[in-house]
Amino acid sequence: MNNESRSEAYAAAGVDITAGYRSVELMKKHIARTKTPGADTDVGGFGGLFQPDLGGMAEPVLVSGTDGVGTKLKIAFLMNKHDTIGIDCVAMCVNDIICCGARPLFFLDYIACGKNVPEVIEQIVKGVCDGCVQAGCALIGGETAEHPGMMPEDEYDLAGYSTGIVDKAKVIDNRTMQVGDVVIALPSSGVHSNGFSLVRKVFDIENADLNAPVAELGGKSLGETLLEPTKIYVKPVLALLREVAVRGISHITGGGFYENIPRCIPDGLCARIEKNKVKVPPIFGLIADRGAISEHDMFNTYNMGVGMSVVVPAAEAEKALRILAENGVDAYLIGEIVRGERKIEIV
Repeated sequence: MNNESRSEAYAAAGVDITAGYRSVELMKKHIARTKTPGADTDVGGFGGLFQPDLGGMAEPVLVSGTDGVGTKLKIAFLMNKHDTIGIDCVAMCVNDIICCGARPLFFLDYIACGKNVPEVIEQIVKGVCDGCVQAGCALIGGETAEHPGMMPEDEYDLAGYSTGIVDKAKVIDNRTMQVGDVVIALPSSGVHSNGFSLVRKVFDIENADLNAPVAELGGKSLGETLLEPTKIYVKPVLALLREVAVRGISHITGGGFYENIPRCIPDGLCARIEKNKVKVPPIFGLIADRGAISEHDMFNTYNMGVGMSVVVPAAEAEKALRILAENGVDAYLIGEIVRGERKIEIV
């Protein structure tokens, strides 16, 4: 910690430089857990350095993604629980990257806060580091910015950025997708990190008892259920890519089934999803009932229990399901690729 750098004038304006130093000291032990080969940067430098291993790659391609957590943060504020929201931030970035077949290499975060409370910042970064460990990437840098007057002192915003790598010949780009290929669902852990503006409206979240058990949720509280962190699919999907000819991958985020599944489909083909095969967790039924939300709008807003979908040849479906199961994902078939307009049909 730099004991010489302090400014009474800046502190009077609402920015505590020493709190920033304290935050960095507290987070170092968490960041150390994410170190991977190639990540040699010490926390506190001006840039995050990473030396990638390009061995075995004919044409390495970098794939980058950036995202935030959105208004799910409001649930964290109300619950005063900040140690998992960082997982969501990592997940929203690395789950996008893996859709191209790329392995995430490193991650950077950005935290803007009304007031820097080092213990809270530590918990946020702990979650980020947990997510990085799950994704197999290194946290090589970030920024914490104190913004007095821009937001309440007990609130913050969180965003992240990640870069991955893939050999050009192995990029997943849907060119080989064919009629008869099957669509596999990788289950979500819940609402993940999308549609929370609607969630907050449906449950009048600022006035709800977030800790009370809810019968429809099996006795879990609404707050606990909504804060369940986004599932990170990187390692299971990488295992799948090593052994199966994957023809398309979609991360089911904002826009739900209707927007995201067609993004991995080429012109002239259509994804036909069998609605009765989709295993929908209770939280989505509760949202639909409490908010009087149509089935179409639910599938057009939420993941409905499917956090990621993968398209593979029908002949490799059984093998794909086995590999995913061996890597902790209870995947299942939900549809097939048919000829038609580039869209999704839920039947």
